[in-house]
Amino acid sequence: MDTTSVEALDGRFLRLKDVCNETGMPASSVYAEMAKGEFPRPVPISARRVAWLEPEVKQWKAKQIAKRDKAVA
Repeated sequence: MDTTSVEALDGRFLRLKDVCNETGMPASSVYAEMAKGEFPRPVPISARRVAWLEPEVKQWKAKQIAKRDKAVA
């Protein structure tokens, strides 16, 4: 198991509704950002369900804050 996988185990799975609440984005924007390669991709958790890894969503949020802070500086 690689380091990324071990770090991912520290968080929980977030369903789309949770991701939308956490990021403030609607589902369409989540998928649009994924298509551009700007948002983490979900992992399959069953045959018909996917979820996002909480640490990856938090990392994305930190990246957005860093972009903001860099633009202000």
